[in-house]
Amino acid sequence: MPSISGSRSAAETAYQHVKQAIITGRLPGGRLVTESEISEELGISRTPAHEAFLRLSGERLLDLAGRRGAVVTPIAPREAQDVLEMRQVLEGEAARRVVAEGGPSDDLVRTLTQCLEEQQVHLDAADLEAFVAVDEIFHSAVVRASGNAIAVHFFTLLRDRQQRLRHQLLTTRPQHLPVVVEDHRELLGRLSAGDAAGYVAVLADHVARHQGAM
Repeated sequence: MPSISGSRSAAETAYQHVKQAIITGRLPGGRLVTESEISEELGISRTPAHEAFLRLSGERLLDLAGRRGAVVTPIAPREAQDVLEMRQVLEGEAARRVVAEGGPSDDLVRTLTQCLEEQQVHLDAADLEAFVAVDEIFHSAVVRASGNAIAVHFFTLLRDRQQRLRHQLLTTRPQHLPVVVEDHRELLGRLSAGDAAGYVAVLADHVARHQGAM
């Protein structure tokens, strides 16, 4: 009999595996996925796969379909719009606070500069998954730097949906990849110059590209 800890580990593995596949678009919205499919891929029993499906259903990433398995929940246009609006508000206000409290710290500037450098490397290597991961680090760093714990909390709650939208945009419109890097360079410049209004304006254009991909 498998140990309880082993069963939990297998369920967590299945959960992370399916969740990442959904976020990156390897399992697109509307795709039927079965417990047996996942258990065979990972070499586990169907029980932890079932537990993972229940958990992902609770997060509205899967719609359970009885014995057939589950269907990957598509991102509804209204939901995407809501996520992007909240993301823009949270990050924009965070940038305003950073500027109002003396501007970005040296640590924040270093973090954002490193993100720019890493994204250029990933762009040159055509590594979309790594590119998107760094994209999230860039924007969340600004929100964290504001010191607003509530904003950080809500921004974190939006993370998975933001990542799905980023993958959706950049997979269907790869020509936007270099534009994203330039946007980030402009955002860093505005923040460093203490131009909160300019940061918010560039961010609005940046987010609008996601809306155009919906």
